Amino acid sequence: MLVWLFIALIALLVLPPVWTLLRSSFSERLPDGTEFFTLNNYGVLLSEGRFFMSAFNSIAFSVASTLVSLFLGGAVAWMVERTDVPFKRLAWFTTIVSLGTPFILYVTAWSYILGRAGPLNDIYRFITGSRETLFEVNTLSGMIVVEGFIWAPLAFLLLSATFRAANAEMEEAARMSGATVIQTIMRISLPLAFPAILAFSLFAFILNLEAFEVPALIGMPGRVNVLTTDVYQAVKEIPPRVGFASAFSVVMLIIISALLYFYGRMSRYAERFATITGKGYRPRPLALGRARWGFSAIILLNFAVTLLLPLIAMIWMSVMPYVQPMRLQALNFATLQNFGTVLTSRYYLSLVATTLIVAAISATVTMLVTLLAGWLAARRAPGGQVVDQLVVVPLIFPGVVLGVALLEVALRLPFPLYGTMWLIILAFIIHYMPFGMRYTYAGVLQIHPELEQAARVSGGRGWPVLWRILIPLLAPALASGWLFIFLLASKEMSLPLLLTGPSSQTISVAMFDLWGNGQIGEVAALGLLWALMMTLFGVAFFVISRRQSSMTFGV
Repeated sequence: MLVWLFIALIALLVLPPVWTLLRSSFSERLPDGTEFFTLNNYGVLLSEGRFFMSAFNSIAFSVASTLVSLFLGGAVAWMVERTDVPFKRLAWFTTIVSLGTPFILYVTAWSYILGRAGPLNDIYRFITGSRETLFEVNTLSGMIVVEGFIWAPLAFLLLSATFRAANAEMEEAARMSGATVIQTIMRISLPLAFPAILAFSLFAFILNLEAFEVPALIGMPGRVNVLTTDVYQAVKEIPPRVGFASAFSVVMLIIISALLYFYGRMSRYAERFATITGKGYRPRPLALGRARWGFSAIILLNFAVTLLLPLIAMIWMSVMPYVQPMRLQALNFATLQNFGTVLTSRYYLSLVATTLIVAAISATVTMLVTLLAGWLAARRAPGGQVVDQLVVVPLIFPGVVLGVALLEVALRLPFPLYGTMWLIILAFIIHYMPFGMRYTYAGVLQIHPELEQAARVSGGRGWPVLWRILIPLLAPALASGWLFIFLLASKEMSLPLLLTGPSSQTISVAMFDLWGNGQIGEVAALGLLWALMMTLFGVAFFVISRRQSSMTFGV
């Protein structure tokens, strides 16, 4: 009975947004509040050439950004986990700091670096004497470069686990047979990691298709529209075109659902490429010889574009009263006023408090819900398959689309929820349930059922078994999942952007408003202080993840 009540609770969380979105896309509201069925929203959507241009831009943007992330992050992951290349700690440090950096701050930094007043174009003008720019950041190519850099750390994190668990014997055999390092990579390492690479590519493509920060901050000023920015602009019009935005959102749901279906199909055949067997598996690094210093240049490049250059740009913007080129004479204008404003303002302190509360509550509730869901699904308990299918439903929702759906839900409720902190928390719980499920489901699978069976034979029943046996053994996975969701929620912008109210703003939404008002210095100062705080949480995430990996693989 309790299991079906739990299923009803999850269904109550994930299904109303889907129904509300479909209903809004097929309805039109008259000024007196009445609604009637219509296909007009889809007719307008398909008749506008803008939709097809936005769809083309979205696909091109997603494919190219995925390739950039895969090349940079994947190459670093292979070198760190499979070779004796130097600077391995630098690669992990770069990833840790990136986890705690808000996307909007990262995008702002690269917008400055590649922008008209930034160092790249400034150096070009100085060398050539031209008044033109070498690179225009507010273009599709600018969006691709910045988005690719953003997800390179994620590629490193996800693919490093695959390379770490790979059996070194095949690479060693290739090297002993006379193969060069490049030949070993192309003929052994990459084919064995093909399922993980393909799965990440599809996952990153979906993330890029759902992306909002880069399209909003870089694409919109250059009039380069993608699907997510079209949805946002439709909702922000006066009056809001909610039905049109819903139709846009439904089209995105269909596309992403199809992609997730193929992602699931690929995951089923991953075991064909397994290299860890019961015969003396030992993860040994591949000796690169003199080439190790040449390969380390990729790690240094990753460090530069992912952390060093954006950090320099953030610091420069934070100490300048207004945006200006990086020149020695500009140091005369350097000031710490932006940091003073952030540290002494009650407004900014309230933003920090609100964001921490929202992220902590969201992560805690999400992990509690997915703890039980993961156990039911992994143990194939009655109703477990239904739970597993319901929990992954939010994967089809891009942040801005889920925001549109919950906006409609909140406005139809008989009690005031819109504009409150609790609506944002509800949105985060729904949005991050699939992420929490992956942590708990994988953790439960690693715990043999015989431990629970022994507890039941000894007289244990129900919750005591979970509390005394399962939860202590799952503690590393639960902590990793909690920290991961906490870090994501603390810097998420697209989801709360449509749901926030005057007293429920989060750090990322406030930074977006400051950026729109031209207060770039305060954006940089606030972002740097926030990134420093989140880096501490990122360090904890790194330590727990590596400890869990050590327990699993002994490395």
